[in-house]
Amino acid sequence: MTDRLAELSAAGVAVWLDDLSRPRLTTGSLKKMLDEQHVVGVTTNPSIFQKALSDADAYDSQLRDLAEMRVTVEEAVRLMTAQDVRNACDVERSAYVASNGVDGRVSIEVDPRKAHETESTVAEAKTLWWLVDRENLYIKIPATLAGLPAITQVLAAGISVNVTLIFSNERYRQVMDAFLAGIEQAKANGHDLSKIGSVASFFVSRVDSEIDKRLDKIGSDEAKALKGKAAIANAQLAYEAYEEVFGTDRWKALASAGAQPQRPLWASTSTKNPEYKDTIYVEELVAPGTVNTMPESVIHAFADHGVTRPDAVTSSYAAAKQVFADLGTVGIDLPDVFKVLEDEGVDKFEASWKELLEGVDQSLKAAKKA
Repeated sequence: MTDRLAELSAAGVAVWLDDLSRPRLTTGSLKKMLDEQHVVGVTTNPSIFQKALSDADAYDSQLRDLAEMRVTVEEAVRLMTAQDVRNACDVERSAYVASNGVDGRVSIEVDPRKAHETESTVAEAKTLWWLVDRENLYIKIPATLAGLPAITQVLAAGISVNVTLIFSNERYRQVMDAFLAGIEQAKANGHDLSKIGSVASFFVSRVDSEIDKRLDKIGSDEAKALKGKAAIANAQLAYEAYEEVFGTDRWKALASAGAQPQRPLWASTSTKNPEYKDTIYVEELVAPGTVNTMPESVIHAFADHGVTRPDAVTSSYAAAKQVFADLGTVGIDLPDVFKVLEDEGVDKFEASWKELLEGVDQSLKAAKKA
């Protein structure tokens, strides 16, 4: 039987799981995916934890203890999610060691309500880093305008960062600049640069969802012919930007001091349109030195019928630029698309976080009565 995930990994794409829950840890599910499906990292977000912690039974014992301690809802959420992430870091530790600190990483996100507050984001990032206390941790910080200086400050403190909610290449270039500035400051602060990791999470399928909706509204044959093309083209051009920035003398000076590059991470890689192939956002984004974080369903789908073309991205720059030119021609306002997606992304995570807090609050109250 062909090991398609091994082929994907051999092409330079790290396979990460976009999910985490306590049962996934206690049943050994995550360890099995590491051993059998080449899953060498884990990403989480507020929506994932909202879903995980809605299963109160899995967290019953800890909830009773937290209720007895009379902690606030925010403290309870922080402690429960930190425990899951810490344990996932331990599961992924072998991948971390085997890759010399490149993979085997697990992400935890700052409170999304602070997405537009630089100093609060920095403070929470430092607190989460201390609380989880694992060197293979990533702190997720959104790529909002307020998030950019936070990224630099957190990296400068020697803390590894997963930059999330990147939609446009313009913002991606700002993220890479924030990364370089942070690593330069970390070097000046005396940190071991080889220990500081970072990925830049570039969201994919959501771009097609928003642009396809607008193309349908335009309704012309030219517009409809562009459906399902924007997200992949956008990510492919992001990789071209990555190659450019990490080929500069500025980066080479940091690399010579032991720094690791900030890898592009393809996020939101499950297809939202059932007409599209379920592995399209994996197959069309194969490139060396990247990460693809997938829901378990996409991992299984790729293992079953995915195809790896090592030059899928690097051979497509000209075609990707033509897609963007054509989008402009038919009337797609790309800056507006990316602003809407960023705003919606923050709003969705904030809504999930509020729902998470409400659910935990109810569980704490129930535990106090028990």
